[in-house]
Amino acid sequence: MKDYIVRGIAAGGTIRAFAANTTETVACAAARHETYPVVTAALGRLLTAASMMGSMMKGEDDIITLTVKGDGPIGNITATADSKGNVKGFAGNPAVEIPRKGPGKLDVGSAVGAGTMTVVMDLGLSEPYNGLVELQTGEIGDDLAYYFTVSEQTPSAVGLGVMVETDWSVKHAGGFIVQLMPDVEEETIAKLEENMSQISSVTDMMESGMTPEDMLNALLGNLELEITDKEDVRFYCNCDKDRVSAALATIRKEDIQEMIDAGEDIEVKCFFCNTAYKFSVEELENLVEQ
Repeated sequence: MKDYIVRGIAAGGTIRAFAANTTETVACAAARHETYPVVTAALGRLLTAASMMGSMMKGEDDIITLTVKGDGPIGNITATADSKGNVKGFAGNPAVEIPRKGPGKLDVGSAVGAGTMTVVMDLGLSEPYNGLVELQTGEIGDDLAYYFTVSEQTPSAVGLGVMVETDWSVKHAGGFIVQLMPDVEEETIAKLEENMSQISSVTDMMESGMTPEDMLNALLGNLELEITDKEDVRFYCNCDKDRVSAALATIRKEDIQEMIDAGEDIEVKCFFCNTAYKFSVEELENLVEQ
């Protein structure tokens, strides 16, 4: 089954909601970056969040970037998504191994640590929107809910989950975002809180066979839920050799000359997808001339 996001509204449009299955997307990221299980979980949660936030945007060229900067062993984690279901990302240190919180429970919070979450939305305006909040738990979902409430003044419930098998493969990945609009009624909030108290974790729901539609029904089925849209999601990076060459051209001429003087081809990898691009000495000489 392809990864996808569903969007919906409930309670007469006073609640909007998103739910996603991102299993293949997260598996692709884990394979490309050769991440250890706890890093797969952390990066996967951020990729899932970014993909759903990307689907909130309207413009064809709109881009959203989430960056978690923690003092834990993973370091920085970044995920970027557009409004068409394309998402990519990477973790500063893919090879992190720390004790689990319990059987089958990866300790994402300890691997991320304390720090900040930054949200940058490029909506084609003269300046992109920037939001910054302190990490609350490092578990990504709690931190994103805090961001929505503090930076966007939109009370939100966020659930994110990645289940990693003992062979390090990704069995399930997905999540949901439920947001309250300004005119929501207290009775509606009470019903939503009751629904939230009765659901299990995202990975438990997916393990039981629940789809994104099922997740939204569990959260909002008694609040006149209407599924309004569905969109495919995939791990996709738009890098190519020309883009990497343009990035190389920003390096100091003296540094490129050192590479030329070494007399050997060099390899440059894309941060987001880990694709390697080779540059010959001749190509580096052309860069210096340009």
